[in-house]
Amino acid sequence: MNKVPGVEWLRPYALSGDDGITLEEYAPFGVVGAILPVTHSVPTMTGNVINMVAAGNAVVFNPHPGGVKSAVMAAREYNRAIERELGIENLICVIENPTLETFEKISKHELIAIMAVTGGPAVVKAAMRSGKRSICAGPGNPVVVVDETADLDRAARNIIEGGAFDNNLLCIGEKAVFVVDSVYRKFLESMEHAGAGRLNKQQLERLSKAAFTYREDDGGCSHAVVNRAYVGASPGKLAEVAGTRIPDGCELLFSETDAGHPYVQEEQMMPLVPIISAPDFETAVQQAKEAEHGYRHSAIIHSTNVSNMTHMGREMDTTIYVKNGPALAGLGLGGEGYLSYSVATTTGEGITTPKTFTRVRRCVMVENLRIV
Repeated sequence: MNKVPGVEWLRPYALSGDDGITLEEYAPFGVVGAILPVTHSVPTMTGNVINMVAAGNAVVFNPHPGGVKSAVMAAREYNRAIERELGIENLICVIENPTLETFEKISKHELIAIMAVTGGPAVVKAAMRSGKRSICAGPGNPVVVVDETADLDRAARNIIEGGAFDNNLLCIGEKAVFVVDSVYRKFLESMEHAGAGRLNKQQLERLSKAAFTYREDDGGCSHAVVNRAYVGASPGKLAEVAGTRIPDGCELLFSETDAGHPYVQEEQMMPLVPIISAPDFETAVQQAKEAEHGYRHSAIIHSTNVSNMTHMGREMDTTIYVKNGPALAGLGLGGEGYLSYSVATTTGEGITTPKTFTRVRRCVMVENLRIV
């Protein structure tokens, strides 16, 4: 976690001129109410704690019930470390039995000054209805485009590195790959040569029947829903369900699909990436944009054509845009930059830092006070 920014980000800003002196400083909000996801509860908590405490805040976490035990254990250790260094007790609190009711109480409590939410659409909407300022890291469905100028072997290695990390649980991980038709077959070969396991059409169909269920949405249309039993499952387990076996050490599965397949359209969080053929680059970008659903979270391109890179960046308008690298590079993992597992796409703050959890206060002294 040495890439997570701390107090060094909170430098004051000063102005001195004929009309006096102005000083702007970053002040804490007080107590932050935070929501943790089930998929990566402790890493998200760790980044949040560093950011929020560096900014001078205390924090109350309402974790997902599925990740509460690990969250409680982590908070206990962090509190011990903070008390040892600073003498402050219980700066981090965790609701031991989190429910929707405890979320409501936190979001409406008079001592909670600001909300920080990392989770899916439902919890983000609830936070934004709370009446409190909310920093919301919402859903993502990161898409990849591979054009005809790409280094295909490198692209395959990068996609495996990013899509396989933590079995593709992270919201930033590669979820679907759109490849220009002229290099499509060669790219599939590159994926296999790089060590990814390939599922045929029948195997993918068998896996999909287990990995997704269907329910009607508000409009009465049938909608695919990810089966939580397979979220974060190993490639070996997915292959077994598909009716095949993969070599030891295989980190990621892939299969050919069309653009409407559930593995393309849903944030599936499994170590399997669908590969879609597009007739040309512009079509690949358009299909990727539709699959990203306007979350404006993350997009990745593999290309040596600068014009293509620029075109996709403008079309996607995502918070994170990675060129010729794994999606993880967007978090400073294998790329330059700082790290946080709360990527505030919905409310626009981007990758959170200590500044995200501060108020800017201005102090002004009027008249000419300069010595020189």
